[in-house]
Amino acid sequence: MNFDDRPDSAPAATPVISVSALNQAVARLLERSFPLQWIAGEVSNFTRAASGHWYFTLKDDGAQVRAVMFRGRAQYANFVPREGDKVEVRALVTLYGARGDYQINVEAIRRAGVGSLFEAFQRLKEKLDAAGLFHPERKRALPMFPRTIGVVTSPQAAALRDVLTALQRRAPHVRVILYPTPVQGQLAAAKIAAAIDTASLRGECDVLIVCRGGGSIEDLWSFNDEEVAYAVANCRMPVISGVGHETDFTICDFAADLRAATPTAAAELAATPRADWMASLRADVIDLRRAMRRALNDAEQTLDNQQRRLLNPTAQIAQQHQKLRAFATALTHANRAPLTQARHQLERLSGRLGARKPEVSAAQSVLAGLRHRAATSIARQLHQQRDALTALASQLELLNPQRTLERGYAIVTDEGGAIVRAPAALQPQTSVTIRLAEGSASVDISGVRSDIRTRTQPLRG
Repeated sequence: MNFDDRPDSAPAATPVISVSALNQAVARLLERSFPLQWIAGEVSNFTRAASGHWYFTLKDDGAQVRAVMFRGRAQYANFVPREGDKVEVRALVTLYGARGDYQINVEAIRRAGVGSLFEAFQRLKEKLDAAGLFHPERKRALPMFPRTIGVVTSPQAAALRDVLTALQRRAPHVRVILYPTPVQGQLAAAKIAAAIDTASLRGECDVLIVCRGGGSIEDLWSFNDEEVAYAVANCRMPVISGVGHETDFTICDFAADLRAATPTAAAELAATPRADWMASLRADVIDLRRAMRRALNDAEQTLDNQQRRLLNPTAQIAQQHQKLRAFATALTHANRAPLTQARHQLERLSGRLGARKPEVSAAQSVLAGLRHRAATSIARQLHQQRDALTALASQLELLNPQRTLERGYAIVTDEGGAIVRAPAALQPQTSVTIRLAEGSASVDISGVRSDIRTRTQPLRG
């Protein structure tokens, strides 16, 4: 604001605003200046209010900032932060108007490092999807009644106990083969892929379960490996992925033929319950008996009908002879009637033709006369045309340039083949061709002279 320095001038009136308006203006300014972005720090003074809102301080070695995550956003978080947790929050910088405190409103929260892992997960997922590993056409159907089920997991994993318990409860007759492998650790991915390749190479089972219990994204990271994905996609038998819990998704899930929410669900999908088998068999037995009974009844009824229709062979032969004679009579009448009708029509047409046949002898005489006249006229015209052609040939011979050359004249052409008609068309130091009656010669021009007396002037009296 500018003020006039003159003593007799008063400053312009300045608007007065309230503290609330000031804080609201500052909050709007902060929100416009700092869009949503990820911020990393350590959780401190975490409080979960009765309303469901989360209040905590996000700090690092040199600074701290107050943070709030309202219930509508906090309910979607996959973990509850604790004191000292390293986290990354996606927040909007703002101002709490009631106290004038600068703070951040948290929209999303994740454990520190998860962002880079998630980006790596997305890149690998897009790469393998582009390579065709996740296409629905690659997915294979599970066998309805598997005899042997393979399990790729750790022998100490709780997931193995869940799978075995579910299979024992649902299908105790199914044989289970364990392909042991660590499911967590630095070299776990390569060992998981090797176990899947071993199961595929041996071909001992009808369906393969790849499973482990739930955990953080770091715990499940061995199943987000490209080698594991290709091992699952190239496995000879169908693969069920039961990694983590319902909300956990891994690359192994997308590459597998079927994803299960949990290891227990994977076992339930792999094996049909024994009770269902027995019920299906009983239903099949009932259907088979019913079908056999229906077939027998139909056969007996058909036999009865055939017996009623069966005749004595002698009577059947006589019946066939009678049909044959009837067919012969019908054939004779069928052939005779068209022939008779065609004969009558031919006689009728012959009579009409004889009545309408014209007399052509007079016309033939006239035609002979016309032919003679035409031949005479054509011969006379040919003679006249031949005489005219002879006269034209004589005239053409007189105009033949060769005859002119034979009288001692010559034709001069330049280097381009054009006929020279005037000295102006010639240039010194150029060549011309002189065509004579019996050949031609090339001549170099040393000079050109125009003779203006070439045209004879008439004599004056």
